[in-house]
Amino acid sequence: MEENKTQQRISVLFMLYSILFCVCLITANVLETKQISFGPANMTAGLIVFPVSYIINDVVCEVWGYGRTRLLIWIGFAMNFLFVTFGAIADWIPGAPYWDGEEGFHQIFGLAPRIAGASFLAFICGSFMNAYVMSRMKLSTQNRPSASEGFVKNFSARAVLSTIFGELTDSIIFFPLALGGVIPWEEMPSLVITQVTLKTLYEIVALPVTIRVVKFTKAHDHEDVFDRDITYNIFKINKL
Repeated sequence: MEENKTQQRISVLFMLYSILFCVCLITANVLETKQISFGPANMTAGLIVFPVSYIINDVVCEVWGYGRTRLLIWIGFAMNFLFVTFGAIADWIPGAPYWDGEEGFHQIFGLAPRIAGASFLAFICGSFMNAYVMSRMKLSTQNRPSASEGFVKNFSARAVLSTIFGELTDSIIFFPLALGGVIPWEEMPSLVITQVTLKTLYEIVALPVTIRVVKFTKAHDHEDVFDRDITYNIFKINKL
């Protein structure tokens, strides 16, 4: 019984990463309302912060395994859902006669049900795809070198590849469901490719920091989980 309690214990670092994960998701929702441009590429300002959630996903999965990552994703989903729901309620309530910020407030919190549904579904599918690929790739390297160069090479490969699979899943689901019929269908592939490419480049640029965070977290918590006997059922939240 005592051993099970120890295994179920949540560390302070995991709690901090969970808080940051939720902050990134909620902040991305607000920033998504602004369109920005980098040269010929057009995107939403959410690109500034949303990829950080995938980096946190990678760190948690690398250190504590798929079970904790599953819990993290559902916590993020719940907090994001509450934020969007309360924002929608506030947007629905009529503003005071003297208040002139109604239009700006609606642009941020008046998320159309179609876009909100597509966003939530894409987040769940993309995040779990990222965690699954990360977990399976780590399991396949359990007999390879885990220190210094071996760790850096193996972790970098699975971090980048899991992000590609996760972001690709997210984009393939979100853009057709949210924007199908709004933008030309022939523009969809380039939009998806642009988003996945930019977010993957973000992951690559951040890799030196991510690697240091992973090493610090493993050393601090004395954890380095390999998902040998775990269910990948996304609803088994109690299986840590």
